[in-house]
Amino acid sequence: MFGNDAEFLLTLHRTHAAELRAEVAADRLARSLPRSGGRGWLGRRRPTGRTGDARR
Repeated sequence: MFGNDAEFLLTLHRTHAAELRAEVAADRLARSLPRSGGRGWLGRRRPTGRTGDARR
């Protein structure tokens, strides 16, 4: 499969670098998408975080 250790190490390095690039791209995409802050567990709307004074 590999002629020598240098070829194996180079292939391993390239594979690892490609995995790191894919992970960075996924993180960048996740940060660019808007977060839906109004929904909580099971997709229901969360009540606003009001204090006791604000309800009056």
